[in-house]
Amino acid sequence: MAGPGDPPEQTPEGTPGGGEDEYRSVVFDESFVRAARIQEYSAQERMADHAPAVRRRPPLRRGLSRQVLILVMLIAVAFGTAVYMGVRSPYQSSAMRRSVEPLRMTVIPLSPLGVVPGAADPESLYAHSPAAQFRIGAEGIPLPASRRTAHFSDSQVVTALTTAKEYIVHSSLYPEVLTRQQVRPVRSLVAADQLDQFDESFSHPAADGRHAPTGWLVRFDPARTRLADDRIRVQGTLQAAETDSSTLEVTADHTFVYALRPTGADAGTAASLFTVRRELHFRFDRTDLRTHQLQLIVSYVQAGPLSCAEDSTDHLVPLLAGQTAKAGGPAGTDPYATGAATALCGSLATSAQPKV
Repeated sequence: MAGPGDPPEQTPEGTPGGGEDEYRSVVFDESFVRAARIQEYSAQERMADHAPAVRRRPPLRRGLSRQVLILVMLIAVAFGTAVYMGVRSPYQSSAMRRSVEPLRMTVIPLSPLGVVPGAADPESLYAHSPAAQFRIGAEGIPLPASRRTAHFSDSQVVTALTTAKEYIVHSSLYPEVLTRQQVRPVRSLVAADQLDQFDESFSHPAADGRHAPTGWLVRFDPARTRLADDRIRVQGTLQAAETDSSTLEVTADHTFVYALRPTGADAGTAASLFTVRRELHFRFDRTDLRTHQLQLIVSYVQAGPLSCAEDSTDHLVPLLAGQTAKAGGPAGTDPYATGAATALCGSLATSAQPKV
């Protein structure tokens, strides 16, 4: 028989693990003790007048949580700074603030010295005019051989020339622009910084050298004039040159000859020729080349036969076959010549009219 101080000879029934202590795997180390939320009073403290045997300890402040909080705050600040710098980037701001020169335009009507000649067959008129050898439509606007410049590649020069040609075609040859009051084909090629001037020119036309629709494109009053032949004759040149390390300029000088009849007239009514010479100066920076748009900075137009008494700001109002106008201006201005006119209204040289 075992004594009172000896352990029992057998493991009590129901004890798991074959007598092993069920709490054997629990290690009551110092960190475990410090983490306890309830602490027993010491023997000395229990000798005082303390009713409860234990007390609740204040929650342990963990340094890791504070570090995580600081890290999250730093990430948030860094992200906010990146977003702010992206919105306020000095490079982006300078690009948005680029200075675009407004279009300067001059439209000079050329008044005929006598009766405007006409013929029922437009082909006959073309054959007996200086436009006899002109090409038809966009074929009369060939691209020159392009060469890279000091700061622009071959492809960039080609892009500038192609965009300028596209503008000329849209603004001088498209029937919907010429007689149907459409401006979208032309507007889509204008740089965003010039759109306000473009739109104001059509909403509030003015003969101020800045806001004449006929400085942007060729168009006739559809209530008075229609095309007698949509095969418009064209001749001219395109030239590209670098003006500085960030700018390309394209100069276009073309003469367009239109066969016209009065609106509502049948095919037997006499047609007449109307000549428009357009000298346009385009500017391209790298943004324009990337967006396939352009800045039109100079538009110099001579057109006739027109009456100097007619306002050519909003529409060109040609004098048609059989009509006359009083002579005005210098002795004669020939739109087929290379010299620039010097008056705001000139006389259309007899040599510029078809011989019929």
